[in-house]
Amino acid sequence: MRYTHSVFVNILFIWGLVGCGGNKEIVDKPGNGTPIDSTALTYVNPVFQPVLADPTIVESDGFFYAYGTEDNWGVEGGYHLVPVVKSKNLVKWTFQKDAFVKKPVWKPQGGIWAPDVTVVDGKFLMYYSFSTWGDVNPGIGLAIADNPEGPFIDQGKVFNSAEIKVDNSIDPFLFVEEGVKWLFWGSFHGIYAVRLSNDGLHAEGEKVHVAYNHLEGVYVHKRNGFYYLFGSQGTCCEGANSTYHVRVGRSTELLGPYVDKAGNDLLKGEYGELFLKGNDGAKGFAGPGHSAEIITDDEGTDWQLYHAMLKSYAVLSNGTNRRSLMLDKIIWEDNWPRIEGHQPSILRQNGPVFN
Repeated sequence: MRYTHSVFVNILFIWGLVGCGGNKEIVDKPGNGTPIDSTALTYVNPVFQPVLADPTIVESDGFFYAYGTEDNWGVEGGYHLVPVVKSKNLVKWTFQKDAFVKKPVWKPQGGIWAPDVTVVDGKFLMYYSFSTWGDVNPGIGLAIADNPEGPFIDQGKVFNSAEIKVDNSIDPFLFVEEGVKWLFWGSFHGIYAVRLSNDGLHAEGEKVHVAYNHLEGVYVHKRNGFYYLFGSQGTCCEGANSTYHVRVGRSTELLGPYVDKAGNDLLKGEYGELFLKGNDGAKGFAGPGHSAEIITDDEGTDWQLYHAMLKSYAVLSNGTNRRSLMLDKIIWEDNWPRIEGHQPSILRQNGPVFN
């Protein structure tokens, strides 16, 4: 829904949404048949608003830090060059600052999209996409900080699409195993992986094609001897009509082959086990996707952060998609993950437990 009210009316409307957690009908109901523990932390989605698109997360000194795509929040917060938000428990988040003081200059124009932050040897490494909408030669850069809030200092280009010979080279994800850095990336032109140099600034060796053209925004999670490749499919940014959803495949090897439950290879076609999709019907959330790395709480429960848009308020007054930060518990069955009902929770939930 696009709002054409005056700024004053917008501010009043926004205050009402924030004050009641986004939707009064949702807030005061119990969650999905699960008894609510009145002594425990509870939450209702979204856990941060208005916008934190394409989230990534790290933990440092007992706090969680999440980062999102460059966006203009309009009257709800203005322009942000990779916003940084902070939480003790994944539920209550506060905006801290922007990760960058100034935009990188190795490309003449573009947005800083889909950052991926990883702590390596005490440094905070942010791989980021540098692209315009419909860009013929987007690329991936690296910025480094000494602390989670930055400032992140740009190290320049890692590669662009023409150099690596993969169209639409955006959406990076760093996976480090036994000291070796592997970068996964790609957006609807195949998902690829490549080994990086020790300093993380350059690709080394041949790239490996790991998944078909239907996915973007991937990340890899290792659990119980399997590597899980999560990726988003569909349209990310059409407000309430967005079709974004998340699929997952698994492999016993980091570079694949990744398969779904039926054994279909994600490299061979539009395969992958459904992990998360938009809520059915007119209510709830549209376009859930671009998941952050999995966080495990102190009781061993896994949690997933991602973005989605409330269908009744999916676009900011300035036209920006209101991709808010969401949280849901992951359920594991037979070494396969899913979100309850494969849909974002819209009712009050018991939250993570951190002692």
